[in-house]
Amino acid sequence: MIKKIKKIIDFIDFISERSGYLIAWLVLSIVLIVVYDVSRRGLFHIGSVALQELQWHLFALIFLFGAADTLKQDEHVRIDIFYRSRWMNARRQAWVNLLGGLLFLIPFCLLVISSSWLFVHDAYIHQEISPDAGGLPYRFLLKAAIPIGFSLLLLQGIAEILRNLLYVIDKNKE
Repeated sequence: MIKKIKKIIDFIDFISERSGYLIAWLVLSIVLIVVYDVSRRGLFHIGSVALQELQWHLFALIFLFGAADTLKQDEHVRIDIFYRSRWMNARRQAWVNLLGGLLFLIPFCLLVISSSWLFVHDAYIHQEISPDAGGLPYRFLLKAAIPIGFSLLLLQGIAEILRNLLYVIDKNKE
């Protein structure tokens, strides 16, 4: 049973790592687009609403799709003054991670995923586009990144809960 759980954790970790690699390419592309856009504006006084919106959209994708890999790498926001204090040994940290995932991360992800589908659906049905002249069409594609990104985060949250559960169980045997 423990081997199956470890395989599940490894598979979810693999998915998060792949999304992390995708994010690295998105970061590179946003840097190149910003340099191009700023150069056009600075040198030729030519601006583009579509390029500015593309930058915002890529930033949103980086944030949404990068959250799972950030959690996997243990680089997410946390109150380290308590978590890294002397009295928080590895076992207590595992309990905090386990309970935090179960009580906060998983319910929040499920709430965002379930409530964002209508948001995406409405944007698709109405073929929502940018309100700005020259802006980008197909807003539903960007909005679809919300439930997808939070689904990736939910999966990684499950992997972290399982990882910490295995750690707590293993430490209880000692």
